[in-house]
Amino acid sequence: MRAHGLEPDFPRDALAEVASLTGAPPSPGGLLRDLRALLWCSIDNDDSRDLDQLTVADTLPGGGVKILVAIADVEATVLKGSPVDRHAEVNTTSVYTPAVTFPMLPEKLSTNLTALADHQDRLAVVVEFVVSPDGSLAESDVYGAVVKNQAKLAYNAVDAWLTGRGSLPAAASAVEGMDAQLTLQDRVAEALGRVRHEHGALEFETTEVRPEFDGEALRDLRPEVPNRAKRLIENLMIAANGVTARFLEQRGRPSIRRVVKEPERWDRLVALAAQTGDRLPPSPDSRALADYLAARKAADPTHFSDLSHTVIRLLGPGEYVVDRGGDAPGHFGLALVPTCQV
Repeated sequence: MRAHGLEPDFPRDALAEVASLTGAPPSPGGLLRDLRALLWCSIDNDDSRDLDQLTVADTLPGGGVKILVAIADVEATVLKGSPVDRHAEVNTTSVYTPAVTFPMLPEKLSTNLTALADHQDRLAVVVEFVVSPDGSLAESDVYGAVVKNQAKLAYNAVDAWLTGRGSLPAAASAVEGMDAQLTLQDRVAEALGRVRHEHGALEFETTEVRPEFDGEALRDLRPEVPNRAKRLIENLMIAANGVTARFLEQRGRPSIRRVVKEPERWDRLVALAAQTGDRLPPSPDSRALADYLAARKAADPTHFSDLSHTVIRLLGPGEYVVDRGGDAPGHFGLALVPTCQV
């Protein structure tokens, strides 16, 4: 941590600031909308306590679906320039290692006062957008609200239910209508994903392992496999990020975006495709690369994970850029540009 310029420990003044916070329940009013009655749910890792997002969907006349994504409004509690804010400015993110997590915010905030915990009233920034029947985005908005997580769910259990390999999770069964809610969110997320892939979004399949600890002892290494519930959240969050970027741009506000530019080593990708008798155009083309990956996955699913790792390395790393008004490059791997709909 220190070698990379990060602070592994919270300074004393930051801890003192957090200790003084009482965590009074928020109440709607003014510009805050009261959305606590909606069927919000969180879907995250089994052991996650720092819940920062909720989702809910509502069918509209004409076949469209309104999606709401709630993001924990930490700024309402952590004031700009405060000791906690200064520490967060240094680290900029929580740092995850196999054995321990170094949270950006003290646990009283990240897992309690600002976390979107189940059955707790919380402040959130809500990103709202309408998905048309064809998977394109229509009108959208961003605003503050008070929300309540009705069901704390986990990726693996939701994935098993969505794919017919398991029963509805108990937390979802306890909330009337949550089964239909999850089905609706999944349908819309899949439609969003299809549109992105039609525009050249790249689909990868990487094999990673998740360490499991018993106290401080490593107990097991479990492979991370493709997960439909993770894909659900991924597709909704990509759309929400696009809505937020356009919201800021329309108001003349700069934003920070993570982008993957057109690959400089495209010639090596062309050579890679040629090894299996496939052809890629001489210039970078995300749609052509997406078609190549889809064809290889169908032809040789056993080795598709290896191919995915190779292509990811050749695409190069992502980077953060400041967009001061529509001048930021798009994301090659996600088939996103600042003006696109999804």
